[in-house]
Amino acid sequence: MSGIQLRKVTANIGAHVGGVDLAQPLDEATVTALRDALNAHKALVFDDVNLDDEGQQAFVRHFGDVTTAHPTVPSVDGVPNVLPVDSERGRAANNWHTDVTFVLNPPQASTLRSITIPPYGGETLIASSAAAYRDLPQPLRLLADSLWAEHTNDYDYAVPEEAVDEAQAAARAQFTSIKYRTVHPVVRVHPLTGERGLFIGGFAQRIVGLSAGESRKLLDLLQSYVTRPENVLRHRWSENQLVLFDNRITQHYAVDNYDGLPRRLHRVTIAGDVPVGIEGKESYSVEGDASHYTSVATRTPSVSVAA
Repeated sequence: MSGIQLRKVTANIGAHVGGVDLAQPLDEATVTALRDALNAHKALVFDDVNLDDEGQQAFVRHFGDVTTAHPTVPSVDGVPNVLPVDSERGRAANNWHTDVTFVLNPPQASTLRSITIPPYGGETLIASSAAAYRDLPQPLRLLADSLWAEHTNDYDYAVPEEAVDEAQAAARAQFTSIKYRTVHPVVRVHPLTGERGLFIGGFAQRIVGLSAGESRKLLDLLQSYVTRPENVLRHRWSENQLVLFDNRITQHYAVDNYDGLPRRLHRVTIAGDVPVGIEGKESYSVEGDASHYTSVATRTPSVSVAA
């Protein structure tokens, strides 16, 4: 028996996990129990983890290969698999997104570990795209099932030019130093559970076959279901916490409400498989090679295709 304890945070997403020491090697039963919990709750919160960068990576490796930090953004010095999510390096995460969906096989899951926490604010919001899909009215669900969207890291962030300083411009140039464009299904089938979820977010910029204006209206409509308060976990960070979330069926948002005070998390992600739509068709790359960033995980057949 794994001995883990789970306490739900909301009806649709999130659970606190107790009874497991992430600093120790985990046995197969515990890893299986955590995977089952992640499948059910989409986001897991661990308190008092007392991990360093190596320990965070060791925990992540229980679930698959570790990616490098990011396709274009530098890692923590000397630790190529850890991305610093640092307020001093900009606030590009202050929009709803799923991590790195502009590459062919985005991470299957992400971990964030608290390093420096502001005295107030700085929450991370995590939304269930599975609950969003279930919320869609039937006509809109049928439309979403048929759509494909192009995701890219090179787009207009709608930030007024006068609001972008030299450091922000440099960070933007770094982020887009390799241009990626990938087409994913708007409705992705989860490879382990068969659940359907809206696979969109900030990097999804255009619906295949529609104009930019038409795409924006439709994506905004679908996105409004993802960000319904009922579908969102609002996580207030404490010291020595780690959050594990399923990148295949969630979106997240870093709230910029801490007056520019220091805020730093470390992110480690798990290599993912190529997304698949409801008809079994895989995503395809239009531009950009991410082989330096991630291996491609072997897809495990789903138990069913949830409607």
